[in-house]
Amino acid sequence: MHILIVEDDQRLGRLLQRVLTEERHAVDLAHSGERGLDLALSAGYDLVVLDLMLPDLDGVELCRRLRAEGVATPVLMLTARGTVEDRVAGLNAGADDYLVKPFAMAELLARVNALLRRRDRAAEVPTVLEVADLTLDLLRREVRRAGEVIELTPKEFALLEYLMRNPGAALSRTQIIDHVWRYDLDAVSNVVDIYIHYLRDKIDRRVRHPLIKTVRGVGYKIGE
Repeated sequence: MHILIVEDDQRLGRLLQRVLTEERHAVDLAHSGERGLDLALSAGYDLVVLDLMLPDLDGVELCRRLRAEGVATPVLMLTARGTVEDRVAGLNAGADDYLVKPFAMAELLARVNALLRRRDRAAEVPTVLEVADLTLDLLRREVRRAGEVIELTPKEFALLEYLMRNPGAALSRTQIIDHVWRYDLDAVSNVVDIYIHYLRDKIDRRVRHPLIKTVRGVGYKIGE
């Protein structure tokens, strides 16, 4: 696989490059956010390993710009700051996983391999999901209801994608958190309800047949 590392700590960057090269990956290394962004936009990488704290363009903004440009390459974010707020910022910017420094190389490799496997599985599934007159285009990152484009935030898009991958299935709040947020949300336990409200306001407002339904005592589902 072709992997990009964006890490301003040159010693750690070279170590990560060597470890991943020994795993038979082709690895490029950038020591600044601006250089990392240029490489990520110009080359087709299978994975980006991205440091959060960079001297010029930080990892959150770099990741946000990649997603805004339609780059769906998986991103593993690295940081010495492991607070919930930092994880939320990175994941909301579009990162796929988060690893707090210092970390064991075995864990890094396990997370890299998991993201690459997830990428391979994603390549095997349809790129357009449909439920009734609602469509979600994974490549274009575009949602339409009855042909009308609906603007969603990255987290709203991820939540809708998970619902639409499981049409008719009652999904619990815990399942949704595990698949869409993937971190501890005890402090904001109603986040699923809040985002379901956002989606309903954008997707089911002013239509005769709402698609997002509450399953009492369980969670939510989508379907006709």
